Amino acid sequence: MDDLDAVLMRLAQAPVPASLDGIEARVLARIAARPVMRVGMGVGAMTIAVALVMGMVGAGVPANQASAAGLSPLGPVSPFAPSTLLVGAP
Repeated sequence: MDDLDAVLMRLAQAPVPASLDGIEARVLARIAARPVMRVGMGVGAMTIAVALVMGMVGAGVPANQASAAGLSPLGPVSPFAPSTLLVGAP
């Protein structure tokens, strides 16, 4: 296997292929000629309709009543106080 520097030197000294002449102009012409894809109005309207239905269903389904546990870290009864956490330690 050849040394990488020697291979790169030979590549740098090789003549440029004729097929690369004007490649920038050809690439830019193909980019300019490519049609822009647009999403139709139907896809957007369908997305809005699905989101609206999901919101209505989500709002209409009754949720279970939740109650919050009263935790007061600075109050007299706190389950996270060091004295209560170390009670069961040997």
